[in-house]
Amino acid sequence: MINGQKVLGLITARGGSKGVPGKNIRVVGGKPLIAWTIEAAQTSKYLDRLILSSDDDIIIEVAKTYGCEVPFKREAHLATDDTPSIDVVLDALDRFPEYDWIVLLQPTSPLRTADDIDGALQKCIELGSPACVSVCETEQNPYWMYTQKESRLQPVINVPLIERRQDLPRVYVLNGVVYVARSDWLRITRNFMSAETVAYTVPPNRSYDLDSEQDFEALEMYFQKLGI
Repeated sequence: MINGQKVLGLITARGGSKGVPGKNIRVVGGKPLIAWTIEAAQTSKYLDRLILSSDDDIIIEVAKTYGCEVPFKREAHLATDDTPSIDVVLDALDRFPEYDWIVLLQPTSPLRTADDIDGALQKCIELGSPACVSVCETEQNPYWMYTQKESRLQPVINVPLIERRQDLPRVYVLNGVVYVARSDWLRITRNFMSAETVAYTVPPNRSYDLDSEQDFEALEMYFQKLGI
């Protein structure tokens, strides 16, 4: 609990990935990808319950092996390539309406820590916000980006050119590490992002978001450097 309110942790992992087949249970750093998320969530101070939403029997069995509760099997219509992730989250809230907060944890962000989960929740409480999402600073700055029209460059952000990198404003991107929202608010907005959403910053070296073979290779190289 946090501030006397109950918190549900939700891991979402469907089968049928086309980019990297079986990615949610692919062994990386010596254990299935999903295990990294389960183990981080299990050491959170604030999660009252951790559950998995999946349509895949193998993913379900692997999650159970690592101590994650699987109270239901996700229905097929919520496990298609074009199913919005918010529909999966709201399905879990419909099944467990007694929780005041929900924390979405995606297995494709394996380097999150319990401190990231707890820090995002604390940010909501401290700032009185109904939602918090994780971000990381990016070097690909939109102030130096352009579109093309008939081969002529047009700035994405129409401001005077900033010539020195050190003068560029810091910019951040969503990194998928953690999404937090108050349950009643999320049912109305159907989106973690709004003008009320606050940010929790995660360093780039823990912001891996695995979506391709190249992403897995980069993470394995990172683990090798760490001796994992």
